[in-house]
Amino acid sequence: MTWILLIGAILTEVAATLCLRMASHGGGTKWLAGTVAGYLAAFGCLTLALDGGLALGVAYGIWAASGVALTAVASRILFHEPLTKVMGAGIGLIAVGVLCIELGATH
Repeated sequence: MTWILLIGAILTEVAATLCLRMASHGGGTKWLAGTVAGYLAAFGCLTLALDGGLALGVAYGIWAASGVALTAVASRILFHEPLTKVMGAGIGLIAVGVLCIELGATH
């Protein structure tokens, strides 16, 4: 259950960040409301994941890294923002880093 909550935290954080992008470009109060609701949901899910026993270093590392990677990909798809080879390599390194955090937590 803690992993489902962490996934919920990641997805709602990414959604909130995408809403923030829309709100910052004159999108109106509905996008700002989505931003606030998304971040509240993200922190709520992260809190519940930590309460369920997930280690802070593991949860925060995975949450932050996955959020950065997913936001960069979603920005490319939704807003046609640049996603260069260097950025792609960075996302790959993030994936490796998340894997290392998870593997390191079990040993």
